[in-house]
Amino acid sequence: MGGSLNMVGYGLAAIGPGIGIGLIFAAYINGVARQPEAQGRLQSIAILGFALAEALAIIGIALAFVIQA
Repeated sequence: MGGSLNMVGYGLAAIGPGIGIGLIFAAYINGVARQPEAQGRLQSIAILGFALAEALAIIGIALAFVIQA
């Protein structure tokens, strides 16, 4: 039961990075729509933000497998 409880906890914790990624790309689309000439700069910032938010989810699933009570 402990292993499956870890996965339920991870599933709930994955909501945060999912919402964060959605907000990052919503802001990117909004910024490009307002200033198309800034697309290159905004794209690199959005990809960096995506990578950092996704890293939290990857760390979370690694910890869910490592810490099995």
